[in-house]
Amino acid sequence: MSISATTSFLRKDLSIKKALLSVFDKSELLPLAECLHKSGTELVSTGGTAAFLKSNGYAVTDIKDVTRYPEFLDGRVKTLHPAVHGGILARKNNKEDMQQLENLDITTFDLLVVNLYPFEEVRKQNAGQETSFENIDIGGPTMLRAAAKNVDHVCVLSSPDQYAEFIEQFSKTNSISFDFRMKAAFKAFDRTSAYDTAISGYLQKQISSGFPETMALRFKKSEALRYGENPHQAAAVYGQQEDFIDVLHGKQLSYNNYLDVDAALNLLKDFAYDEPSCAIIKHTLPCGVASCKTLYEAWEAAFNTDTISPFGGIVLLNKCCDLKTAASIDQIFSEIILAPDFAPDALELLKKKSNRRLIRIKNLDQLYPEYSYRSVFGGLLVQQPDHLNPVPDHFQIVTRKKPTQSELDDMLFAWKVVKRVNSNAIVFVKNRQTLGIGCGQPSRLDSSDFAVLKASKFGHSLTGSVVASDAFFPFRDGIDSAAKAGAALIIQPGGSIRDKEVIEAADEHNMSMVFTGIRHFKH
Repeated sequence: MSISATTSFLRKDLSIKKALLSVFDKSELLPLAECLHKSGTELVSTGGTAAFLKSNGYAVTDIKDVTRYPEFLDGRVKTLHPAVHGGILARKNNKEDMQQLENLDITTFDLLVVNLYPFEEVRKQNAGQETSFENIDIGGPTMLRAAAKNVDHVCVLSSPDQYAEFIEQFSKTNSISFDFRMKAAFKAFDRTSAYDTAISGYLQKQISSGFPETMALRFKKSEALRYGENPHQAAAVYGQQEDFIDVLHGKQLSYNNYLDVDAALNLLKDFAYDEPSCAIIKHTLPCGVASCKTLYEAWEAAFNTDTISPFGGIVLLNKCCDLKTAASIDQIFSEIILAPDFAPDALELLKKKSNRRLIRIKNLDQLYPEYSYRSVFGGLLVQQPDHLNPVPDHFQIVTRKKPTQSELDDMLFAWKVVKRVNSNAIVFVKNRQTLGIGCGQPSRLDSSDFAVLKASKFGHSLTGSVVASDAFFPFRDGIDSAAKAGAALIIQPGGSIRDKEVIEAADEHNMSMVFTGIRHFKH
């Protein structure tokens, strides 16, 4: 096979004399058909599309009259024919092409209107394998690619959302510009690429539960953002965020807002079904978390962890926001308040500040995909999300002193929080309220010292508290530091070569210690 460039684009406007229409989604098709009919364009169509157009009074040439073959195999074969693809792929300025078509009694198409069987929608409905396979389109993608390749001589419409612009241009000039055709060709190739990605992703899951050998990610641009982390960085957000949150009030979310909301939703995943809980997030990190008998008490306790950092932060509630809680939150400036819902009077109050975003959380159970991704040089790091819930029956009490029931309650609370704090993570908790949080330091001891300092700064006594560590203590100095601060119980993964030394230190201080066997690094 030789590769050569035999022609260059003419870039001329294109007259539309003959159109082939074959669509699954028939929305907005009648205005397009009417526009083409008025211009005298011959309409050629297939199966259900032809029947639909005829029932609405349009003269249509059946595809079988073009191919001189009936549709067969239950409609699976109708457009896979030289008379169709020759008419799409022929270069109208090429004498040899046109002579061959004349010899074969084939005429050219100027417009192709095709959309595909709804494979992606069928998969979202968890249809069975047979139904899924039946909704894999073959002829449609083939025609789209052919028409997009021959952009100089054919216009291709692959989605109903293109029809209005086509109609506006065509009704004025009876032709379609090269620029429009290029945009439409891109959209056709983009559509078939997305379609193939969806199919290959589905098939990969049928044959393997592991990581695929190749990874193709496709997300539709949700919106352009004003800027990224800093004003000199351009940014956009991709995906379907509207499936998971409703922005009820406030200006557009920023790049940093999206990061903070994501951190908040990750934390909520572990507290969604607990008693009333509140978390305050600042720069993706929790600066206060609490669970209490009422949502108001939870907010007050979370705020009291650190009464400085919450300003300009994000408030996360796991229950419907009531008026009393809203009134207390309203006393400080918060960028965002997230909750599963807002009482009408609470919503009315909170809306009075125009620069505050109010977000209703929905569909939490379906929020996170199979993999999480981080960009690195040359590609991506891919892993399963860290959504492993604590299983107390698997924990091991390794010290002579055993925890009390209240300490066990605090321990489970602290273990949920430490999972969402950047390593090296240390969290002090008492009565299911965070008292001191340390993270991101070069050593675990530094993080512990920082957490103790924060607790002292805001007047919290750590006597009788529980301290959680996201990874094991490599030396006993971390235990000595926690004991000095007043901690009564430590929960940590264990697994250090110095575990014996660490356990002995806890025993010396008459502390309880629990090994989880699981770590929660978060870099």
